[in-house]
Amino acid sequence: MKKEYLHLFGQNLKSIRTSKNLTQIELAELGGFDRNYIGMLERGERNPSLLNLIRIAESLKIELTELLKF
Repeated sequence: MKKEYLHLFGQNLKSIRTSKNLTQIELAELGGFDRNYIGMLERGERNPSLLNLIRIAESLKIELTELLKF
């Protein structure tokens, strides 16, 4: 069940990122992440911390709640 949430989060993250015409590398640079980390999040392979979620939302210029809608 937990992996399903990670997968849904990853799909939402990818959808938001692509709607803003950002590559994984560009999002990683905006948030100060390794480029592989963004890919792993989008594939549901990593469980992000709250602080990283906040950094991602800020990088995408969205509210944290939008990032967590799935």
